[in-house]
Amino acid sequence: MIKRILHSSLLFLLLLENSVADSNNDIAIYWGQNDGEGTLTETCATGKYSYVILAFLNNFGNGTVPTINLASHCDPLTDGCKTLSTDIKNCQMQGIKVLLSIGGADGNYSLASSDDAKNVSDYLWNGFLGGKSSPSSRPLGDAVLDGIDFDIEISPPQHWEELARYLESHSTPARKVYLSAAPQCPFPDAELGIALSTEVFDYVWIQFYNNPGCEYEDGDVNNLLNSWNQWTKSVKNGKVLLGLPASREAASNGYVPVNVLVTDLPAITKSPNYGGVMLWTTYYDKQTGYSNYIRSFSCTQQNHTECRGNDEHKANKWWIWLMVGVGAAFAITCFILCLCCVSRRKDKSQVDGKLDKKISFTEPNGVNPNKTENIKLEERRSNEVKVFSFESNIAASNNFSSINKVGEGDFGPV
Repeated sequence: MIKRILHSSLLFLLLLENSVADSNNDIAIYWGQNDGEGTLTETCATGKYSYVILAFLNNFGNGTVPTINLASHCDPLTDGCKTLSTDIKNCQMQGIKVLLSIGGADGNYSLASSDDAKNVSDYLWNGFLGGKSSPSSRPLGDAVLDGIDFDIEISPPQHWEELARYLESHSTPARKVYLSAAPQCPFPDAELGIALSTEVFDYVWIQFYNNPGCEYEDGDVNNLLNSWNQWTKSVKNGKVLLGLPASREAASNGYVPVNVLVTDLPAITKSPNYGGVMLWTTYYDKQTGYSNYIRSFSCTQQNHTECRGNDEHKANKWWIWLMVGVGAAFAITCFILCLCCVSRRKDKSQVDGKLDKKISFTEPNGVNPNKTENIKLEERRSNEVKVFSFESNIAASNNFSSINKVGEGDFGPV
């Protein structure tokens, strides 16, 4: 009983944690392309991000030796990136999902065939995810990443849907392999359109930058809104995130000023599959603090001035901890009540046991009169001493008449 209650309580807390992690105010951030962005541990310690995407594995497939490129953070050729294992685990301990992005705008990658897609899938599974492999063969050490991000920009669209299905097949109830995609905002995406039709992606963060015609331009949000509506209607499974540059310098074009983000785009958050905002990149967000305004972006135009920036973010954190506290109190209360119930049952069983040991009944046919174990209630009642009233005795003995003699003792007949 106690285990069942505790299991239910813990399940409640886990569901609460998951609901917080999967809220509509999530921020995904790309990390790994600039020395000035700080370490991965520092990035996660800010508490701003729900997903951190390591960018990039930009050489793989079609006979190419797989190579990860994380700028000057580490040198994969000397196994220097294995030191990131501790940072990845630090992020995951905070409930942050860490994914590896494959592709990018620069590199040498493609899939030549179905077999090639299978081989790349095996490499990713054994080298970065939950496959069986030695730490020495894993570019990022023994850390197990949460999933793979598809940022395919310079490759034909063949076989990416097969790679996605192969990776998705490794998901289990105990450990899910999360898949995300970062298509360009022109709809449908030239490289990932077929792959996205598989509906195996959990997150689709659309790049509304470096794409004139479907991004914010010169004070006009209509192109962005029209493209957004197309994407949200087409994505039947998973969440859709608004991909934006975190500063003017982060992209050639498509930067959305903070005032436009807060006043002109909150309608985007009304989409049923809206999941938050993706930012490029950690370095630029660190310079501008753009992520501080994302929660304000979720407010309506009428009340955005009341929930601007960090104050609203802190208030939301306070609400989260309050809910976690209530859940913990609920679990503890249930545990104490169960202990009390078990204690009362134990005391009652001890009393009943003592009574059973004290009561003995004389049974016919030479049965041991001291036998007391496992006496059923019906047997106990049948062996209890019968008590008759005085009037019943008179009637049975015909007024104690000597005619009905039933026996004789030392003191005369009965």
